[in-house]
Amino acid sequence: MPELPEMQALAERLHELLAGARFERVEPLSFSALKTVSPAPELLPGKRLLSTGRRGKFLRLDVGDDLAVLIHLSQGGRIDLQPRSVTSKPKGGVVRFRFDRDPAVLVKEFGTERKAGWWMLGPGDDGPLAKLGPDPFAPEFAELVRTGSDTGRIHALLRDQRTVAGIGRGYSDDILHRAGLSPYRSLASLDEAERERLLHAVHSVLTEALEAERRRVGGLPPKLGDHFTVHGKYGTPCPVCGSDLRRVSYQSHEVTYCPRCQTGGKILADRRLSRLIR
Repeated sequence: MPELPEMQALAERLHELLAGARFERVEPLSFSALKTVSPAPELLPGKRLLSTGRRGKFLRLDVGDDLAVLIHLSQGGRIDLQPRSVTSKPKGGVVRFRFDRDPAVLVKEFGTERKAGWWMLGPGDDGPLAKLGPDPFAPEFAELVRTGSDTGRIHALLRDQRTVAGIGRGYSDDILHRAGLSPYRSLASLDEAERERLLHAVHSVLTEALEAERRRVGGLPPKLGDHFTVHGKYGTPCPVCGSDLRRVSYQSHEVTYCPRCQTGGKILADRRLSRLIR
C-alpha cells in the first residue's frame, strides 16, 4: 500500500506537471469507486487544477470554486501518467482525469480487497480527512509519543490513521526495527529514552523514504517498497546484526522484525503457526 513517502512525492510530481491546467474530462471507469454523490464530477471540466497535495495516504487535488478531489489508493491502487491521446479502457481502471495538457492521470486497481476510491468534495467538506490524526511530523504526534499512555501494541498504533496519518504496515516494520523496539510493546511501557528513539525513527525512516521516492518519475508502478529495510524480507539476514528476520502472520498482513535487535532474542507468537510460542 502506498504510504506517506510515496503519496507525498507523487503529489509533488503531479503539482509540477499539472498545476494550473484545466480539466477537460473526467472518466469514471468503475462505478463503485466514487464514494460521494455530490458535488458531481461533471462540475470539473473547464475548472483549473490549483494545486495537488497529500493528507495522510490521500492524494488531494484542489480545484477552482472550492472543489477538491480526493484519491485513496488503498491496497492495490496505482497511478499511471498517460498521453492525452490514449482512449482505451484499461483493465482495472478506476477513473481517468484529462487536462488541457499532458499527462492524463489514470487511477488503476491491481488488488481484490480494500480497493482504490475517490471522492468529490465541496466547499468546507473534509470528507474522510476529518477522521485522520496528525501528520507524523506534526507537534501533536511528537507530544503523543512523549506523553501518551496507550496500552495497545505500537505496531497497531502507528498504522491507526486516527492516531497518526500516513504510516502503514511497511514503514511501521522499518520504524520499529530502527528504534530497536518490539512490535508488541505498548507506548505506555516505553521509558523516556525509548520514546525519543521511536520518534526519531519515525522521522528518519519517513524522511529517507521520501528522498528515495523523490527520485521516482511518472506515476506509481505496481511494485513499491524497494527501499524497505526489513518489511517483507522475512528469512533474510537482518541488515544490522545478521540474524534471520522473523515474521508474525495475520490473515491480511504480516509483521517483520529481528529477534536479536528488537525482542531480546524472543520469538513472537505467529498465530498462523502456533498459539503456544511466547
